[in-house]
Amino acid sequence: MLNKIKGIRFNLNEAAGSVGDFGTILPIIFGVAVVTDINLGTILLFFAVWYTLVGILYRLPVPVEPMKAIGAIVIAEGLTSPEIAASGIIIGIIFIATGYLRGMSKVQKWIPKNVIRGIQAGLALLLLKTSLNFVVNDIFYSAVSVIIILIFLLITMKTAFPDLSALIVVGIGIAAGILTAGIPEMSFITLPQIIIPDVNDFAFSSWNLVIPQIPLTLTNAILATSLLAHDLFKKDINPDNLSKTIGFMNLISCPLGGFPMCHGAGGMAAMHRFGARTGGSNIIAGVIFLAMALFFAKPEMLGIIPLGIFGGLLIFAAIPLLKASANTDSVMVTAITAILAPFAGMTVAFITGMLLAYIEIYRKKGIKQSDTKI
Repeated sequence: MLNKIKGIRFNLNEAAGSVGDFGTILPIIFGVAVVTDINLGTILLFFAVWYTLVGILYRLPVPVEPMKAIGAIVIAEGLTSPEIAASGIIIGIIFIATGYLRGMSKVQKWIPKNVIRGIQAGLALLLLKTSLNFVVNDIFYSAVSVIIILIFLLITMKTAFPDLSALIVVGIGIAAGILTAGIPEMSFITLPQIIIPDVNDFAFSSWNLVIPQIPLTLTNAILATSLLAHDLFKKDINPDNLSKTIGFMNLISCPLGGFPMCHGAGGMAAMHRFGARTGGSNIIAGVIFLAMALFFAKPEMLGIIPLGIFGGLLIFAAIPLLKASANTDSVMVTAITAILAPFAGMTVAFITGMLLAYIEIYRKKGIKQSDTKI
């Protein structure tokens, strides 16, 4: 029945695309589950719920991802569940309010596209940087995954055969893990528990988690995702709607043990790259996450997949972002923004890009005024 609904299809292409962003999602949530007291099964459960709802709502492969800045800080610092929950609550309130006040549509007018393109390219560099860590630690499986993806790339360029590379690569990773480490003990999910942060948790999270995350969510999760949806699918997604879904995902999930979530241009590019074209891919991903949450809630289950598998997936997820970022009216602004992202952070890259973009705008206005006077 769902297969007949406009924007919802289930086929091999959608199935292949459904796991296209797993190379980004799984390493982050696995790392979080290892170093914090958040339950992995609960994290996976909320990914299952929101992947499904987002697919039905937008009828496009709009990804649901862990917030990368928060994820990186949490993994590095080993923060507590109340601190993480506080960041999700604050972000939820901010983006729900912004969405309903149509703030994103207004913000979009003030952020030049060449800055957004720079953030897209910067995210691609971040994905490549992350993939390099996986590749160095697991050259064999990285090479296997890259070779398989390249073979399918050549096949799909010349035929209508669906790109099943992501499914095959993930399947090989699971099989290899089981052969070498055995089948991890099955563990059933426990019911989510309410987490109540205190004032100190909110104060700590505001400065250390929310502020670093906001520019990345604003640009990549909302504005760049909206722009990429038009680039890839020729369909418009209102950035205010993306702001609302991000807000509700976090405000509902994080107090119950979920991890802060957003959308993402990188995830959309990855899902599209591996065959996703409708919201059906989201629903398939939701079913996969639900199975993981219900039956494989231990970190050991995800840990059996060789790191090189993720390395290969991340490399090819970065390519569509680099292609999209080439469509800019200022190579300088886009390039500098992109280069700063993986080395100085998204916040610094965004602020620098904005300054350079507006300097360029005012310089061009000054030249035009001079030409008019002459």
